[in-house]
Amino acid sequence: MSVSTELDSHAAFVALEREVALLLRRSRAISGRLGGELHRGLDGAAYGLLVLLDDAGALRASDVVTRLGLDKSTVSRQVASLVDLGLVDRAADPADGRAQVLSISVEGHRRLAQLRDARRARWEADLSDWAPHDVATLAELLGRLNRLGEEREAEVDERAQS
Repeated sequence: MSVSTELDSHAAFVALEREVALLLRRSRAISGRLGGELHRGLDGAAYGLLVLLDDAGALRASDVVTRLGLDKSTVSRQVASLVDLGLVDRAADPADGRAQVLSISVEGHRRLAQLRDARRARWEADLSDWAPHDVATLAELLGRLNRLGEEREAEVDERAQS
């Protein structure tokens, strides 16, 4: 590899880090606003929890903690708020009565679907001058990046359990 190629590669990773960091900052801010749109006072963690339950289906609280990378007390507080608001249902785990299974309620799904539809419409408007192929390529590349992150998290979890 030539020195020029090495520098170009380094610059590409510097630019990637900068752009992903900006995307994550904006994502956190948007999630916070969306939590507030679900119900005044909810934060971004509550929004993320609701999205997870909508996408993944019923989960144990411990699985929510692992998947969201939040501490148990934060998830517990968010779950309590979402249950009180009627956005999440809590039930005994049929496999282990001591554990609880969380699922999005009908009302939670309805309200989340409204927000997601509005977000999707915003993406369509913002990217209306992009070729559909470019949008699909971006989605594919972000999906690959997300799967890589999931693999890394699984490796960290495995090491922590060893």
